[in-house]
Amino acid sequence: MSEFWLGIVKCWSKYHTSYLIGARNTLIISLVGTLIGCMIGFAVGILQTIPVNRNDRLPKRILLKIVNLILHAYVELFRGTPMIVQAVFIYYGARIVFSIAMDMWTAAFFIVSINTGAYMAETVRGGILSVDSGQTEGAKAIGMTHFQTMLQVILPQAFRNIVPQIGNNFIINIKDTSVLSVISITDLFFVHKSVVGALYLYFESATIIMAIYLVMTLAASRLLRLLESRLDGDDSYDLATTDTLAHTSGLYSFQARKKEANYN
Repeated sequence: MSEFWLGIVKCWSKYHTSYLIGARNTLIISLVGTLIGCMIGFAVGILQTIPVNRNDRLPKRILLKIVNLILHAYVELFRGTPMIVQAVFIYYGARIVFSIAMDMWTAAFFIVSINTGAYMAETVRGGILSVDSGQTEGAKAIGMTHFQTMLQVILPQAFRNIVPQIGNNFIINIKDTSVLSVISITDLFFVHKSVVGALYLYFESATIIMAIYLVMTLAASRLLRLLESRLDGDDSYDLATTDTLAHTSGLYSFQARKKEANYN
């Protein structure tokens, strides 16, 4: 066995528990941060898409304008700066400037959540705007309020449209939590640095964490594909799968559902 593989065996045999704990912490921070970030994103995205017209009262127009300015500044600030810089400012800055001493885990959840929320806000806004405006007009025509229209008509469709982006953010968070080592969170990358400091086997340890990161991201990607498939339902592609013209022209190649295949 070559020296490289012997180094990997040495790293894993001595520190496999630490690697697994680091992977567990990475997943916890990523999952919690993504869930809270989605809630922030939905709230910000919905507020940013509230329609304003000249018939609205002046206080309402002024209030919405101020709120939109604040939300826009939040989104641009957290999308325009690296997470590692945000971590330094939030964890150390809060302690120095505001005398707020956050523990590392609270800071980690806060940093990942608020960063994800900024990206999700734009995703949700795009998802809402992608729904045909005729549906909003139809909902208003039957007397639904803006809140009812959003909750019962627009958001269910927008959610399906943005599920792939939610998955992307989760996978990105799995990888980006490595920057939280700057505030000494014991994530997978922090464990890697500790192992390197003890054994001086940098490439061997990097190979191990690369494999663990890859397993986590592939598993997350697979689970999200299953969720998308569930959200599609059984009949979402009826028109395309039964349209013989589309099939014979070669323009459509979606695989028939199992239920339909059984009939044939």
